[in-house]
Amino acid sequence: QVQLVESGGGLVQAGESLRLSCAASGRTFSSYVMGWFLQAPGKEREFVARISWSSGSTYYADSVKGRFTISKDNAKNTVFLQMDSLKPEETAVYYCAARTRATVEYAYWGQGTQVTVSS
Repeated sequence: QVQLVESGGGLVQAGESLRLSCAASGRTFSSYVMGWFLQAPGKEREFVARISWSSGSTYYADSVKGRFTISKDNAKNTVFLQMDSLKPEETAVYYCAARTRATVEYAYWGQGTQVTVSS
C-alpha cells in the first residue's frame, strides 16, 4: 500500500518561503516520478513540479520556475518542495503524488497540506 504524507504547510506573508515535505512509503520508488500539485479554492488542481526518483531530473510549471525547487532524499524516501518568494495567489492545498515512469496519470496522492500566503 503506497502512502504519501505531506507536511510543512502553514501561513506566511507574501515574499516569504516554505518547504513542504512528502514522506513516501509502501514500496520501492526507484521507478517512480514524484509530483507536486496545488489546488486553490474554487479552482482545478494544477501541476507545480515533478522529479524522477531514479535520475533526479526535474520539471516545473512556468509559473514557479526560478522560485520553487523540487528535490529528494533517497535515504529518507522523502520529496521536498522549497517555495521561495511566495505569492498570495499561491494560497492552496498542496498535494504530493506518485506515478510510474511508464504512465501519465498519477496513481497515488497524499492528503494535502494547506499553504496560505497573506498579502
